[in-house]
Amino acid sequence: MEFNENNLQRLFGHEAAEDEDPQRLREYYFKSKIYSQVVNDLPLRIVVGHKGIGKSALFQVAINEESENSRLTLLIKPDDIIGIGEDTDDFLKLIRDWKIGINEIIAKKALISFGLIYDGWRGKLNQYGGAALDFLVSTVKMDDKVSLNSSKEAILKDFLKNNKISVYIDDLDRGWQGRKRDIQRISALLNAIRDISTENRGIYFRVSLRSDVYYLARTSDESTDKIEGSVIWYTWTNHEILVLLIKRIESFFGREIDEVGLLKKHQSQLMEYLLPVIEEKFTGKGRWKDAPMYRVLMSLIRKRPRDLVKLLTLAGRQAHLNNSNIISTGNLEAVFEEYSQGRLQDTINEYRSELPEIERLILGMRPSKMQRRAAEGYVYKTDALLKKIKDIEERGKFSWANGNKAETKDLAGFLFKINFITARKETELGIDRKYFEENRYLSNKFTEFGYEWEVHPAYRWALQPEDSMKIFSELELNS
Repeated sequence: MEFNENNLQRLFGHEAAEDEDPQRLREYYFKSKIYSQVVNDLPLRIVVGHKGIGKSALFQVAINEESENSRLTLLIKPDDIIGIGEDTDDFLKLIRDWKIGINEIIAKKALISFGLIYDGWRGKLNQYGGAALDFLVSTVKMDDKVSLNSSKEAILKDFLKNNKISVYIDDLDRGWQGRKRDIQRISALLNAIRDISTENRGIYFRVSLRSDVYYLARTSDESTDKIEGSVIWYTWTNHEILVLLIKRIESFFGREIDEVGLLKKHQSQLMEYLLPVIEEKFTGKGRWKDAPMYRVLMSLIRKRPRDLVKLLTLAGRQAHLNNSNIISTGNLEAVFEEYSQGRLQDTINEYRSELPEIERLILGMRPSKMQRRAAEGYVYKTDALLKKIKDIEERGKFSWANGNKAETKDLAGFLFKINFITARKETELGIDRKYFEENRYLSNKFTEFGYEWEVHPAYRWALQPEDSMKIFSELELNS
């Protein structure tokens, strides 16, 4: 195996799905159960998850497959909605502006896709009360079509027969700052597309939102309770992510796999699929010594496929520098600090809009010298965690982006919500870690439910760069 840049990207995938080659994405994409919950004929699906969880990848694959099945499929990106609702603070008018704007975008994109755009189309759309579906059904005719390729013609025929459109709205967090105005615009947009999908039976909306964006909209606008039933929380198990990795490796070598069969296998059986590119066991020191490599990888990622892509890409580059044809323990050890710093910065960037001083809070979670000597720097009982946060607050209280004061328990809940800390319990098989999404409560209040709390391993090298080897002696692997 030669870990050059081209092979690394084809082997592990591009970290941004929109930049991936569509054919390669289809080859290695692993459909979890979430896929069918999103891609169906329900009027509104809102996919909520952290950055790097795979929302854009799901949309890219779904758009491609629906188009192949002759469904009229449209993608709305942030560039398409610039200017909508920016001249009013009246919430009801804002919803109305969004309804008008989204209907116009749907109508225009559909006409363009069929080569039927014409001067004066907006005037006719207004005659139908701005309802894009009614306008298109009355306007688009088979006899009027310009020269279309066979796939476009099949989509046109399907639309004229079934009057159905799938509309994907992605990447709305671009430029998100968490201001009151930003939250109001997102809330108005969600209300608007809910109204459109109700008034136009045949338009199916799929919207992706970062979890922090959805949280702020949901807790700031009581009207969003009406869309809660349409929300799909996008989560992965470590087992699914391991199978996802195997599919990428096997498809790189041109081999077919049985996803259902792989999901039924124990992770120790799955390790054999990784052997062409990754060392079988971790040969370093500490508690990790001789541990199966899959357990090391799964312990370092935050149940986000992008974490695994980043970690293995960094390790693959190190292997290339060392003229190695396999990713070894030494290659991984050499990039742990860089990987950890990247995840820390990602978290700060992602959630600064909610807590402006998040960097001070997170860096304040560094273990003290006394904690490092006692090997207790990253695992806390509830009382100890709250005391640690109070110690950080002594250097200055925290406030949310909306100006409200952040209480100590609020900050603990926030650290759990952003996956900086996880709930943990020791079992006979190892450490059982629980994430915020697995509990599904939409609250910033801190709730104790019989677990201890642990700073996620992904951040430890960034918090403790001066003594990285000590981390190996302390860190316990996932079960």
